[in-house]
Amino acid sequence: MGVKLGLLGLGTVGTGTVQLLQDTVGRHPLLEEIEIYRVGVRSPDKPRAVELPTSVVTTDLAAIVNDPAVDIVVEVMGGLEPARSLILQAIKNGKHVVTANKAAIARFGAEIFNAANEAGVYVMLEAAVGGGIPVIQPLKQALSVNRIHTVTGIVNGTTNYILTRMQTEGSDFGDVLADAQRLGYAEADPTADVDGLDAADKIAILASLGFGGRIRLNDVYSEGIRQVSKTDIAYAEKLGFVIKLLAIAKYQNNANSNLSVRVHPTFVPKAHPLASINGVYNAILVEGEPIGQVMFFGPGAGAGATASAVTSDILSLTAALKSNTAVPNPLLTCRHEDYCEVAPISELVTRFYARFLTKDHPGVIGKLGTCFGNHDVSLESVVQTGFQGALAEIVVVTHDVKEGDFRKALDEIQSLEAIDSIPSILRVL
Repeated sequence: MGVKLGLLGLGTVGTGTVQLLQDTVGRHPLLEEIEIYRVGVRSPDKPRAVELPTSVVTTDLAAIVNDPAVDIVVEVMGGLEPARSLILQAIKNGKHVVTANKAAIARFGAEIFNAANEAGVYVMLEAAVGGGIPVIQPLKQALSVNRIHTVTGIVNGTTNYILTRMQTEGSDFGDVLADAQRLGYAEADPTADVDGLDAADKIAILASLGFGGRIRLNDVYSEGIRQVSKTDIAYAEKLGFVIKLLAIAKYQNNANSNLSVRVHPTFVPKAHPLASINGVYNAILVEGEPIGQVMFFGPGAGAGATASAVTSDILSLTAALKSNTAVPNPLLTCRHEDYCEVAPISELVTRFYARFLTKDHPGVIGKLGTCFGNHDVSLESVVQTGFQGALAEIVVVTHDVKEGDFRKALDEIQSLEAIDSIPSILRVL
């Protein structure tokens, strides 16, 4: 007996999934037992890159999730509603779900997984993070025997593309963004990408899997790349760093408390494995005990890559349905129900880079040093780099410091008469 799929959405990812399922030669033989039974679309007459019988295509999405013949519902329509309601209805009807929808999972994951656990069905989400990179399944299975202490990722291709071009061309953010939009690498409304919201959704999901507890999205600190200037990128280069938008989930001091979950532009040392991940590529570095470091790298978006992840989940579910056990496989289910305690950003311990524009007063570096010392901020380097008009430019890099102390020092510095402005503050890995 074949496994019947109900597909919600036939955009880029849906089309890629259908193409993969229609071309099974040289792939896993179990794919041949999967039938594309119903496909829900908004506009049935739109020209598409795949051919499907007219009897398969419908505009009635509710009919798909309510059809008793459908075994697996594949949600690749995106957005929050009606995706959430359709997923919940499918679960209520005892259907397994595959989704690529990181926004819905990051916001409604608790509701969706509670419903799935109660109904004894699986919700699979490999495609929700990192496009075609297999990282969800390894975190749930192969790496779950480790004590994970850090998950660090470049998980947004748009911002990585923009920062890479700013670095290689010495261009401004606004110019590269406009070009990325023209080329289709950035959306017409780039907010979710450039303000770090997309990466926040993804690190909430990865942290939940890595640290065995649910993450409240509003506990994830999120800062985007709009403030990163070509001046900062040039300083990073001089100091031996590159700037990347990192999504980080980490136990501070390896004590299994004080979990930090955050997204922000970061100075990454050039020798670090993530420093060389460029363009639209994604990478996720997982560190744990006893394994050490493992890095997953690959295309973070695109029809083929994301379809690969969606179809791998369909394959896992097909295998589970074929084995026909009444008890759900504990490696495929969502196993955690409690929430992780996430520390506020003021508790973060990290290094900082800051750039100051100062009036040309004598002793200004000494005054900066005194203010930092008043708040237990130790400086690794202080460089006076030259002048911008009448203003001197001073760049400092700190040793590890508590963010709250660093911010208090900056408040004091800002009140100094010699300080014109603090154009940049970035964290250092």
